[in-house]
Amino acid sequence: MLTLPPSVRIFVATQPADMRKSFDSLAALTQQVIRQDPLSGHLFVFRSRVGDRLKILYWDRDGFGLWYKRLEEGLFHLPSVKEDHIEISVAELSMLIEGIDFSNAKRQKRFSLNRDAPSTP
Repeated sequence: MLTLPPSVRIFVATQPADMRKSFDSLAALTQQVIRQDPLSGHLFVFRSRVGDRLKILYWDRDGFGLWYKRLEEGLFHLPSVKEDHIEISVAELSMLIEGIDFSNAKRQKRFSLNRDAPSTP
């Protein structure tokens, strides 16, 4: 299982990305498609058209890092959504990397802090 600080968020582009893209092109996709700052320290996940490749872009204090995985068999499964990106948890990223289709997983009710809600005094 992956361990990341709670401040790190994980954003997934739901539309396929060209896997020939590298650091700067993926950073541009982060701004255009996911609408986030690529220097934020969050993880930005991109999947190939076929679905057998996955790239994760992140900023690591002094430069971009890129994690890349190509499957010899099978596909990475993303949930079907109409949005151009989604935010997932560390557990869901672990399942994605391991080939588990987490969109069909049954989730038990848990408390979740709504980051988009206005703060109350």
